[in-house]
Amino acid sequence: MSGGIIKVSRNTENAPVNAFSTQTVAFSHYNNISAQLPVNPATGDIVVGDVKDQVKQCLNNLKAIVESIDHVMEDVVKVNVFLKNIEDMAAVDEVYATFFNGYAPTRTVVAVAALPMSDALVQIDAVISNGEGTPCQEPCDLIKLVRNTELAPTHALSTQTVAFSHYNNVSAQLPVDPATGALVAGGIKEQSAQCLRNIKTILESIDVPLDDIVKVTIYVTDLADVDAVNEVYMTFFPDSAIARTVAYVPARTVVAASALPMGALVQMDAVVSHGDGTPPQEVEDRHGIVIRANNTDKAPLNPLYTQTVAFSHYNHIAAQLPLEAQSNALVAGGAKEQAAQCLNNIKAIVESINHVMDDLVKVNIHVTDMADIDAINEVYPSFFSGDLPARTVVGVAALPMGASVQIDAVVSNGEGTPPRA
Repeated sequence: MSGGIIKVSRNTENAPVNAFSTQTVAFSHYNNISAQLPVNPATGDIVVGDVKDQVKQCLNNLKAIVESIDHVMEDVVKVNVFLKNIEDMAAVDEVYATFFNGYAPTRTVVAVAALPMSDALVQIDAVISNGEGTPCQEPCDLIKLVRNTELAPTHALSTQTVAFSHYNNVSAQLPVDPATGALVAGGIKEQSAQCLRNIKTILESIDVPLDDIVKVTIYVTDLADVDAVNEVYMTFFPDSAIARTVAYVPARTVVAASALPMGALVQMDAVVSHGDGTPPQEVEDRHGIVIRANNTDKAPLNPLYTQTVAFSHYNHIAAQLPLEAQSNALVAGGAKEQAAQCLNNIKAIVESINHVMDDLVKVNIHVTDMADIDAINEVYPSFFSGDLPARTVVGVAALPMGASVQIDAVVSNGEGTPPRA
């Protein structure tokens, strides 16, 4: 790997073990935890029962992983909940609340077309704080900064923004008017603008500009709406004169959801750079770390996102479709060939910034047919020579250009960004 911080990959028998992912991959001050299905680790089977039983098992698996590395659930900073049926959200919330007492991490909830095991109703992944860091860092009791503003929608089971070390994680924002608590009037453009206004309001409440965002994930219920979303999106980015000068736009992933909370058409979440860090880091570090955005013509280019955005000790890679870089056309073949092309695009991006595939700490795979996952798994391990990254796989209703698979990633960045290099 690049730089001097070592990736720490760990599994515990107290949670389900998967041959194609590591349960938890720590690097620097964060831990990335693979998606947990409602599987009993003792039997390898889906638990018998309703969605409440299943979400409890997912969270118990997550808790077992967290505790196996001497952490607690209060160290979780971000949770992603993937449901088969959005109408199960109330039941999920009832169980979810019992695992987080007095503290709610940032959260995204979305209904998807399929999950890796056909009987699964829910799947949950997470990112947790890692104050001890990884070698060669010294342990440091960094403090989470948990903040809400009444100027954006609030939710009892999620915090709007949780900062830790040099990153801020922002909860998924629905197109909700904070004054009324209802969806904003209008169609996809109005809803997209409201999501982005909510994110901007949250960031301004903590004195952070919109251009400090390094990665955006957009969930839409109809891929045909993406052009309209993009029309609005580009009125928010770039947001400052400096960003406009360099034409900076964050890394980005677009996901076709089966349904969203409140019947929304669109939902967005964000990962934000946090140059001032969290205590006991020096206040003088405020905004002192540089965002490093990079594109290479060896992978598909898109004016709506940057291929890779590095900040501090992480790199965020935009979702890659199975497109050949020069033709920008889908690669010939089926899911196996498409997965290989997605991974080759990621590899080209990673190598363009002097990294290697084993620097990946988290991979997210979106497939239009969950039956294709076996074919994808045939090629997936061949891209790594060491421990596999943490991983989340979900089935989606559709992908752009009729693709069968889409993959994004988070990469360790041991060299950091200036002035910490």
